Amino acid sequence: MNTTRHWPKRAFILSRALSRAFSDTPSPTFPLKHVTRSNFDSALVELRSHVRAADFVAIDMEMTGVTSAPWRESFEFDRFDIRYLKVKDSAEKFAVFQFGVCPFRWDSLKQSFIAHPHNFFVFPRQEIPLDRTSYEFLCQTTSMDFLAKYQFDFNACIHEGISYLSRGQEDEARKRLISPKGDQLTHLSHNLRETMDLPLVRVADVLFTERMKKRLGEWRDDLLQNRVGGPQEEKVPDDLNQQFRTVFFKMRPALSLDGFTSHQLSLIRMVTRKHFKDLTYVCFNGESTSEELVVYTDSESDKARLMEEVKNDHQRSAEMKINAAVGFRHVIDLLSSENKLIVGHNCILDIAHVHSKFLAPLPSTAEEFVSCVNRYFPSIIDTKILLNADYTLQRKMKRSSTSLSSAFSLLCPEIAHGFTRNVLSYEPCVKVEVHVDEMRSSNWNSGAKHEAGYDAFMTGCVFAQACSHLGIDFQLHSPSENLTQNEKLQKHMNLLYLSWINGDIIDLRTGNRSAELSGSNMIRKPYRKILFKNIVLLWGFPSKLKPSMIRDCICKTLGPSSVISTYCIDQTAVFVQFSKAELASDFLNLKETLEQSNDAISHLHPLSQLLEGGNTRAASYETYKEICASPISKVLFADQAEAVGIKWKTELLPSDKEESHDNTRSHLESGMDSPQAVQKSKTRNTEDVVNDSSNKRFCDDIIDSFLKVEKIRRTTNL
Repeated sequence: MNTTRHWPKRAFILSRALSRAFSDTPSPTFPLKHVTRSNFDSALVELRSHVRAADFVAIDMEMTGVTSAPWRESFEFDRFDIRYLKVKDSAEKFAVFQFGVCPFRWDSLKQSFIAHPHNFFVFPRQEIPLDRTSYEFLCQTTSMDFLAKYQFDFNACIHEGISYLSRGQEDEARKRLISPKGDQLTHLSHNLRETMDLPLVRVADVLFTERMKKRLGEWRDDLLQNRVGGPQEEKVPDDLNQQFRTVFFKMRPALSLDGFTSHQLSLIRMVTRKHFKDLTYVCFNGESTSEELVVYTDSESDKARLMEEVKNDHQRSAEMKINAAVGFRHVIDLLSSENKLIVGHNCILDIAHVHSKFLAPLPSTAEEFVSCVNRYFPSIIDTKILLNADYTLQRKMKRSSTSLSSAFSLLCPEIAHGFTRNVLSYEPCVKVEVHVDEMRSSNWNSGAKHEAGYDAFMTGCVFAQACSHLGIDFQLHSPSENLTQNEKLQKHMNLLYLSWINGDIIDLRTGNRSAELSGSNMIRKPYRKILFKNIVLLWGFPSKLKPSMIRDCICKTLGPSSVISTYCIDQTAVFVQFSKAELASDFLNLKETLEQSNDAISHLHPLSQLLEGGNTRAASYETYKEICASPISKVLFADQAEAVGIKWKTELLPSDKEESHDNTRSHLESGMDSPQAVQKSKTRNTEDVVNDSSNKRFCDDIIDSFLKVEKIRRTTNL
């Protein structure tokens, strides 16, 4: 009896359970809105409403490459300002093919974030002629192969990618297309008088102008005779019927000119101006093509009105073309104007691309760069900063990679798998629901990694989960609350990893190097302190020499503890870090002296192996900065230095104070070469070297060794 009574209720519960079971089946693909030229305008309207309602916006990009040469990779020996120069070079030389934008809004009713992932295909197409050169960019083979591995649609990018103009390019376009062009289109400018009065030096030009003068006169006379009945069909040769067609322009009768060359049109323009006061030559740019017309006007005032109407039409048409050419930068302007929290993952290069492509050319210093970025995007969060800011997060990440995909899988397993698993080991995860057009989904298969829209979505999910670990309770989050003002996020805001290798963090508020986050050394091994004034840059040495061999050559000269380390830039260049700055100066002075000498002692010197061939160059660390700052990118560092224009063999350091020389004396009394003597005279001769007591002992040892080797060689030959 009871079973029968409760059957409808049980059936309803079973029905709901089955419905949930089927609804939990993940969608075959991740819901992602792909945006190209064909749907950009409508997508921009939707995105604008999503961004305005968002609590934060996650971004990501796919580029054509990262480094233009192996020596432009991020090195342990890169100083803070050098790291920025390498980021600058990458952003200037490579293109952005995809730009992911994903607004996240907290829904208090559903207790989850609503994400709207957009995947924009971008291509630097030249929509309006700013100059005669087309855009150029580099493609790194490893990056292109990487994109192809993840099924990147290169055809969609090139054929349907959205073009763009930076703010500077837009200003230039307005000057070129709006300001000076109005008078040129109507051909009334007094500056064009010489163009209109073309010299008729050819018989063909004379005959053509007379023919046009007769043809225009007949057309004008026919208009005046038939003003009541309108223009009548004229009896003219077939070829002229094809080239002249009577139309109406701005409620005025006009002749449309087709099939003429540019030179012939110039002649027609001249004839119209010189012989017909009531006819006006007009070049009208339509939406797709331009049209050459000769228009009839009743009076001078009517002609003036026509000129003003044509000029206004041109300005409106130019405005439309420029706005269309601005293209994807409308998205950047939207993100900037709405002043939302921008979230990226290890995003210093992304921000540099935004500056270079859409704002202005990148400045030469990090301080200028962050000043501009902070003006347009005052609130930026790098999720890689957050992952290293909390001990609990670091322990959860353990020693695994802090890449975006690893962080997404570890911190957001339920979202990453697209459906809820009843696994006790999973910790509660901030819920996320995806909305794309009319489709809403919380269940899907894993998306396409390294597709900018999906990577932006992953970045936003990692940020939300990291915020939860930092103690931000989104269940208490109100729609009026601004995450940019959240106290727990403030200390992590506007800090970006300039280099993950050394933990260099740049503060976007000041441009200065920020102290590394507490606890971040748990993941990376601590690197030794580098004194850049102690570093000498060497390049162009014999290819057979390895860094360890170079170190041995120097240590034989200046002592076993003179060199702390050598670091390979590429096969043509190394850094040598000396234990003291004075030793770096002594080495450069000694190198120059040996190269100026051409005697037996110089050839037997331990450094002779390093100087063999006469192409070895040496300089201070500042020369490295000069080379990195150049826009030139040669594959080999030695070629780069030559292309930059560094021709001298040795760049000597400024003279140190007297006490610095006293500090080196005790080190040099061990029987090694005496840089003290070198410091007194950079051009000392062979007698100076031999007379120096320490060098004399050293040279005697070399000569004895040489004689022993020669004796053994002769005995062996016998």
